[in-house]
Amino acid sequence: MSFIDEIKQRAKQDIKTIVLPEAEDIRILEATEQVLEEGYANIILIGNKEKVENKAKENNINIEKAKIVEPEKSEKYDEYVNLLYDLRKHKGITIEQAKELVKDPVYYGMLMVKDENSQADGLVSGAAHSTSDTLRPALQILKTAPGTKLVSAFFVMAVPDCKYGENGTFIFADSGLNENPDSEALSEIAISSSKSFKQLVQKEPKVAMLSYSTYGSAKSELTEKVIEATKKVKEKQTDLIVDGELQLDAAIIPEIAQMKAPGSPLKGEANVLVFPDLNTGNIGYKLVQRLAKAEAYGPLCQGIAKPVNDLSRGCNSRDVAGVIAITAVQAKKN
Repeated sequence: MSFIDEIKQRAKQDIKTIVLPEAEDIRILEATEQVLEEGYANIILIGNKEKVENKAKENNINIEKAKIVEPEKSEKYDEYVNLLYDLRKHKGITIEQAKELVKDPVYYGMLMVKDENSQADGLVSGAAHSTSDTLRPALQILKTAPGTKLVSAFFVMAVPDCKYGENGTFIFADSGLNENPDSEALSEIAISSSKSFKQLVQKEPKVAMLSYSTYGSAKSELTEKVIEATKKVKEKQTDLIVDGELQLDAAIIPEIAQMKAPGSPLKGEANVLVFPDLNTGNIGYKLVQRLAKAEAYGPLCQGIAKPVNDLSRGCNSRDVAGVIAITAVQAKKN
């Protein structure tokens, strides 16, 4: 069974409700039909009810089981205006500004997830919005998770016919958010990513702190950052299998690890790859996605108080459906 099939089966065991604020995007409607047909999540679409239903009908897409919410017409509109105002008044927001923001489907969706009585468990956006347009309201409304110092983004990469990682499954981080993390931020990304791997893949995380150098084969500010980050991870998470700085081949290929990094606790079996910056992380995931024909799910977010996930604007409906399934699993209590 593939990674995403296992995720869907787990989602079916405890059905969650996922909010989709980009309801007029054809990919979102196609994904909604797929999710509801397979039965692994309930869906709330946010948008103009008439436009959404007409678009679905024109494209022969069945969204009858989805709930459609229009912010301005919702009975929750005034309540959410006051909620947003209370959350942001210390930052100078006015009630008039709150009224306008709550009309925005992404803001309204975040408020639904914030509202304990709305029965919305998570949100997926990004097909038609930038990452900042998705994450800004998430951080303003939902805030960071307890004990989390940094919000970061990762991709689950499922590589077909691959013997490396966890049967071809990896987490790549940070591949979507933090441009140039310092050693402290890099250590937080590594720890969060190890927890995400454990939650989603249900196997022991083995974390590689990647560089263009292995064990001092080169020396620069870039390599020193990774070395220092690795030290911080080991101090903070003493039971975590982690090593660095490592080149990619020394991290995931046992034979190369024996030559380049003898004695490494990873033994060339890394399944969580932590990239030194966003350039390398983003380029790396796209290379694997396009050249190895890997399934790339993300950018998925870690460190937000409730499950919120971004989408690549180049996503297709299958990608969206997969991220919805992952979001539903992230919303589970255990």
